[in-house]
Amino acid sequence: MVYQSPAGARDLLPLDVAQKRWIEERLQQVFHRWGYHRIITSTLEHLDTLMAGGAVQRSQLIQLQSDEGEIGLRPELTASIARTAVTRMAGALYPQRLYYNANVFRRASSTHHNQQQEFYQAGVELLGAQGWLADAEILLLLAECMQELSLNNWCLILGEAGIARSLLSTFPANLREQVRYAIAHLDRITLETLPLSREECDRALMMLDLRGHPADVLQKIASLDLETPQAEALHRLKSLIALLNECFPVSSSQSTTSSPIILDLSLIQTFDYYTGIVFKVVSNTTYPARIIGQGGRYDQLLGLYHPQAETVSGIGFSLNIEDLHQVLLPSQQLPHATPTSNWLVIPETPQAYTAAFAYAAKLRASQHLVRVEMDLGDSDPDTIREYARHRRIQQIAWIKSEGLPSIESITSTKSLLSPSQ
Repeated sequence: MVYQSPAGARDLLPLDVAQKRWIEERLQQVFHRWGYHRIITSTLEHLDTLMAGGAVQRSQLIQLQSDEGEIGLRPELTASIARTAVTRMAGALYPQRLYYNANVFRRASSTHHNQQQEFYQAGVELLGAQGWLADAEILLLLAECMQELSLNNWCLILGEAGIARSLLSTFPANLREQVRYAIAHLDRITLETLPLSREECDRALMMLDLRGHPADVLQKIASLDLETPQAEALHRLKSLIALLNECFPVSSSQSTTSSPIILDLSLIQTFDYYTGIVFKVVSNTTYPARIIGQGGRYDQLLGLYHPQAETVSGIGFSLNIEDLHQVLLPSQQLPHATPTSNWLVIPETPQAYTAAFAYAAKLRASQHLVRVEMDLGDSDPDTIREYARHRRIQQIAWIKSEGLPSIESITSTKSLLSPSQ
């Protein structure tokens, strides 16, 4: 029998892990600089918790048997953090700045048997902060993450759920969800064939085309008949975009007059999870373009978990580590090999075993993150030296019976290791 991982699962080999950690460590540095603290929530959640916000369909959940009722593996982190914030962190001083780095699980569709089901995400949640300045913090933090990874060719697609929902409210109630779904999936044909009046069809197509340079889109929206809440949302959106244009870091591939922002009022979700801005960050480094992260404002979600239904505002984003990995691979930034050991300690005789372990311990304690290997076999000196060259180990310590070390420097040759070694 050949033992393999389940369909949709995969193993990360040492080089994969080294490259994944390279990405995660740089993101974590940005999160720390902005004052965010790591939170680790349970991998298992009650299905009611996972589905409360409406952002997850039951068919996406990987469910497990339990005596406590229906539970599943988390398909994303926001719901778990929202639950934790209003239960375990009750009475906390707001705003709370939290970040995570964790795996999530989503069931593959029945038509894609080998589709990946475990993913890695890193992201942030800013809880208890309202207004467009909090929105700006999240988007500027996102931009700094892209800068930290030296990811230049990216854009931010920015929408506003409140304005979009208001524009949808003018459609007949029995067709509203179909219009919403068609716009969310950029389905012009469906919009043109729905039983809408000519005026309603034109309005739906106009919403589909509310996408492009922020100034142009804002001008189109301003010409619409918006109610007071939506007019106020539009004003906040204008203020947000103006600040972002002033503060977004400019990469070496951008001119000082260019902006990575695309305003897109057709960026409509098919659920009511988000209440304010929604956004996706897209990398144009590969073809086709790849969505590497997304997020938005969710001011009603925490109230669903609160014992007294008290609302706490929230906004955040998640970045997909696998997608970032694929985007960064051609840039040659990621590690090309696993970290090499600094020392190889060799006991020359059985009487030197104790001294060899002691000397290796001394080396490990002498420097920060020094890597020391012990030779555990009876290999001859030539084989040991070849092993050291193969592993790119530069120093060998030969330990004699009386415990004295003899240090030998090894000239490195090009490693023949495969990525799995």
